[in-house]
Amino acid sequence: MRAIGYRKPSPISHADSLVELELERPRPGARDLLVAVQAVSVNPVDVKLRAHAAPAEGSARVLGFDAAGVVEAVGAEVTLFRPGERVYYAGALDRPGSNAELQLVDERVVGHMPATLSFADAAALPLTSLTAWELLFERLGVLRERDARGDALLVVGGAGGVGSMLIQLARQLTGLRVIATASRPETVAWCRELGAHDVIDHRGSLAEQLAAIGAPEVRYIAGLTHTERHFPVLARVIAPFGRLAVIDDPPALDVVPLKRKSASLAWELMFTRTLFQTADMVLQHTILDEVARLVDAGVVRSTVSERLEGITAATLKDAHARVESGQMRGKLVLSRQS
Repeated sequence: MRAIGYRKPSPISHADSLVELELERPRPGARDLLVAVQAVSVNPVDVKLRAHAAPAEGSARVLGFDAAGVVEAVGAEVTLFRPGERVYYAGALDRPGSNAELQLVDERVVGHMPATLSFADAAALPLTSLTAWELLFERLGVLRERDARGDALLVVGGAGGVGSMLIQLARQLTGLRVIATASRPETVAWCRELGAHDVIDHRGSLAEQLAAIGAPEVRYIAGLTHTERHFPVLARVIAPFGRLAVIDDPPALDVVPLKRKSASLAWELMFTRTLFQTADMVLQHTILDEVARLVDAGVVRSTVSERLEGITAATLKDAHARVESGQMRGKLVLSRQS
């Protein structure tokens, strides 16, 4: 089986940063699906791991989390899928990834692919949809209803992959006023197109801009990027009893300023359920099936902004470099050439 991976962490400019590998055909475990991968997406987690996480001595690591493909075989205890079905998923941190012809994935974190999407469009969705859904409805505790009593959600980094899904879910499934941050004309337009009521510039004073649009305090905040830089002002603008959920990796945070407001801080990592094999892992299957239903109903859409043909070492290097640039809008996907 052909795959793409790396043997040691290195900058993407190095010749061996990502290389072609020949691996044994994987065999499904009891609850595994064996998926013929048709399209993948590259996320910031891929870039971070390739640059910093060393594989076990003498081995190579295959990256890739987002994927869409066709079930080729199933394990003995699989009940949710059959061979031949089209699926999409974000996989797990501690298993070989989707940058391969075939991948094993636990059925409990796999969804039935939206019927109205191509493999490429579907591959953009799983990781960001799961992260945005869990952040909004589980970590922030927002209720899925239209009446939110005038509360607002501030999305710091609205044009990225997670922000692009979070804006849509919050706008379409809740009554929250959605305020996104973006700094370039094209990203401002992107956030508005996805449903943000207001867009402010995270390069300027967030407090002043929020006051100017009549939202000096916000009950819910999603910290999606540069949290350590923005945290002092986020602690100022969060409302009493407000909630802040974070997905990035700040080196340190002084959270004491949240105390006087009885505000809470939570981290969201969509891989927690697979890392710890939690009893509710199947919720990710349920979420992905619900996102597929919403896509097919025209409520939310895929967030593909760039496409590359072929899942090769060369195209993946190109994709990693683009993600590392920090200029991405939405998601970048790669499709297997027929």
